[in-house]
Amino acid sequence: MGSRARIGRMVLVAVLVVASSLAAACSSSKPAAPTAAIDPATAPARDAVGTASIRGPITGGKGAIVLGPGGFDLASVGYEQQEYFLSGRANSYTSSTPLTVDGLWNSISTDGSADYTTRIVVRRPVDAAKFNGSVYVEWLNVSGGLDAAPDWTYAHVELIRSGFAWVGVSAQKVGIVGGGNPLGATLALKNADPERYAELNHPGDDYSYDIYSQAGAAVWFQNDRILGGLTPERVIAIGESQSAFRLSTYVNAIAPIAKIFNGYLVHSRGKTGAALSASVAAPDPTLTRTDLRVPVLTFIAETDLVGRGLGYQAARQPDTDAFRTWEVAGTAHADAYNLGIGDADPGNRSGDAALFQAMLTPSAEVYGGIISCDTPINTGPHTYVLRAAVRGLDQWIRSGQPPRPHAPLEMTSPTEFTRDDLGIARGGIRTPQVDFPVAVLSGVGQSGAGFCGLFGTTVPLTPAQITTRLTTSTAATDPHGALVQAWGVALQGNVLDLTILEPDAEALLEVVRQSPVLTGSTPTR
Repeated sequence: MGSRARIGRMVLVAVLVVASSLAAACSSSKPAAPTAAIDPATAPARDAVGTASIRGPITGGKGAIVLGPGGFDLASVGYEQQEYFLSGRANSYTSSTPLTVDGLWNSISTDGSADYTTRIVVRRPVDAAKFNGSVYVEWLNVSGGLDAAPDWTYAHVELIRSGFAWVGVSAQKVGIVGGGNPLGATLALKNADPERYAELNHPGDDYSYDIYSQAGAAVWFQNDRILGGLTPERVIAIGESQSAFRLSTYVNAIAPIAKIFNGYLVHSRGKTGAALSASVAAPDPTLTRTDLRVPVLTFIAETDLVGRGLGYQAARQPDTDAFRTWEVAGTAHADAYNLGIGDADPGNRSGDAALFQAMLTPSAEVYGGIISCDTPINTGPHTYVLRAAVRGLDQWIRSGQPPRPHAPLEMTSPTEFTRDDLGIARGGIRTPQVDFPVAVLSGVGQSGAGFCGLFGTTVPLTPAQITTRLTTSTAATDPHGALVQAWGVALQGNVLDLTILEPDAEALLEVVRQSPVLTGSTPTR
């Protein structure tokens, strides 16, 4: 195998190991639009945190931004991608009193300070008229020893069609220099392109919280540089898995001090937050403080409640006017969409068709068998409900009205879900994928190498099993039509409930209408 082929396979392995993948794109440039005034009602104080110096757009080195494997071309959907370096002096933090389970950490103060240079990646509409005024700032995930953007992958279809801007922040040292995972030795920024990233300098994760704050402040106040002049009205924090652990601590400790972000989407966290510093650990469990001036939406898959190293069930807490939890039936921490299908999904319904087909003919292999799990991985509705959460949080910030509460997943014990006769978890946010299933979808029960335990399972149903849920009068004579009707009714409920967005509901209904399920045809791989 040639060196270029080996590098390509290593990139795919990296994306799998962090349980995420991302759609990369071509970079382009256009003249900066005029900078409009920032609304003081939504923006932070200009001196809330330190001001970073900006350099870029970055070019040079091997000529490409290092952030995952190739995917669809962003230019084809009216977006562009650029990279910038941020430099400044960041603080670390400490607490004069022990951190408490309730998240009301009111004795936080700065500790040390250190110089840093990191990078951000910006994806934004080329046409300023298509920008909706909101910017999601993703804390890039470094679980695999390199930067990855799982929330971009899961939610990019909604981000693009609704005109959001997206900024990925290399907030942690591992993504820049590599860490315990051997993939970082090749794919962390300084190793993947030593020339391009030579000047990056990260003083350690004790400073990551302030680096993230300064990146958010740069979105607000240096938009002429990094957003091409697009003027933000809302800047929203988002992070998944390992990054959600850090956002949980950020919300409790830093948000009340810095007040940079208008809201937080904490995606697939576990029962504790990350350490505030090397000497200040988060309590077990760590709840989310509910006295912030801005909303927090926590998105939880089945795996997150009971999975190894996660156990969010111990940190469950009631909804308030400032806090919501969405627990979603039939979902895994990572699944077939963000482990491959989402890479090439430009939002033209090809990804919807591929994900539905994956329920019928699921695979235990990811990226051509680079890693194989013991049983087929989850192919559930995670991406669709997360897209709704992305829009829902934005609307919550705009209107001040929280989304309606949703029932939690039902559990018989701290480690077991209540299940129906097919083995599907009861409760939580429901979708037609679990109420009128063509496969049993679960966030647990997987085994195998590496991170397979996070990938959940899919077990296709027989035609007889599928029809047991179809109770309309046409089910006996036209079972396929009855399935389409059932999905249509369920999707209408999701749209009204704001848990699946209308364009996604339309796409899903067309996919099931065109599917071979209950037509007498045999699904093909």
